Amino acid sequence: MNGIRARVCIARNGFTLDVDLELPGRGVSALFGHSGSGKTTCLRAIAGLERAPGGYVALGGEVWQDDARGLFVPPHRRALGVVFQDAGLFPHMNVRANLEFGMKRVQPAERKFALGPVVEMLGIGALLERRPASLSGGERQRVAIARALLCSPRLLLMDEPLAALDLQRRQEILPYLERMHDELSIPIIYVSHAPDEVARLADHLVLLEAGRAVASGPLGEILARMDLPAAFADDTGVVLDTVLAGHEEDDMSRLQFAGGALSVGRRREALGARLRCRIHARDVSLALERPQRTSIVNLLPAVVTATAATGTPGHVLVQMRVGEVLLLARISERSRRELAIGPGSPVWAQVKAVALLS
Repeated sequence: MNGIRARVCIARNGFTLDVDLELPGRGVSALFGHSGSGKTTCLRAIAGLERAPGGYVALGGEVWQDDARGLFVPPHRRALGVVFQDAGLFPHMNVRANLEFGMKRVQPAERKFALGPVVEMLGIGALLERRPASLSGGERQRVAIARALLCSPRLLLMDEPLAALDLQRRQEILPYLERMHDELSIPIIYVSHAPDEVARLADHLVLLEAGRAVASGPLGEILARMDLPAAFADDTGVVLDTVLAGHEEDDMSRLQFAGGALSVGRRREALGARLRCRIHARDVSLALERPQRTSIVNLLPAVVTATAATGTPGHVLVQMRVGEVLLLARISERSRRELAIGPGSPVWAQVKAVALLS
């Protein structure tokens, strides 16, 4: 087994975290949920910062905790890196010294990451001689991530690393996190309560509510489920993996996906580039026949697979299959009734907005 196994049960002050997780050994696994759902406690238990009685934590064949055998590896002996909301840089050291401090934890022959490539990947070359006090919040977080990587971890844990940043700084750092996602071979567990971060970065999603994992699986499958819309509220929707297939007239580009193609504003990436896009349920309307003379350019033939009530009175969620992928639409109950939409109904999905995430 190359993945991550974490069985954690911690009871404290009327709250109980009780989860049994199996996460993939590559890519980004997001722990998502509202404040107080147990995300950070779960991450700290995996790191060994909190000991869960009777717990079990393993990375591949390396067991870090197995209370049934009396085994507990302390945090400093676990091959992991941790990035918290607060960058935690040493204020009396410049950036270079902070990074070298991380490297000193690892013997030269055992180092998985070199200083130069990590500095380049996170765009911090111009910061090396500066002190943390002179850096922006986003710059400090990038340095903190670099220091964690230079400890040569087999697992990187990130506890809401963007939560303390304003919108501008978050937008500044997200492309670097996406690059990490694409270039690193080690698994990352990413804690967040922000749907946009999860949509951009995650491959695997664990949804936590009141200390329980109510869903766990590939991002696309979890986002398209009909029993979880309350967890995402107005952000309910799906994420599609697409390929830039060509360019069209009027400064448009064509994205190919497993269910067909989407037209979006002109893209600068090379043909064949992989792009992730997000389609909110609120931005999809339905028609029984192919619409004519419409301003909406993305029209997709689909078959309804399920309908469900939403948290908004008078509205329903419609799940449909478009080729090999699932799409969601949020429409009024009156429209569903008048159009007689139900499982098996052929429809045309009109996609009013496509958000490119990468």
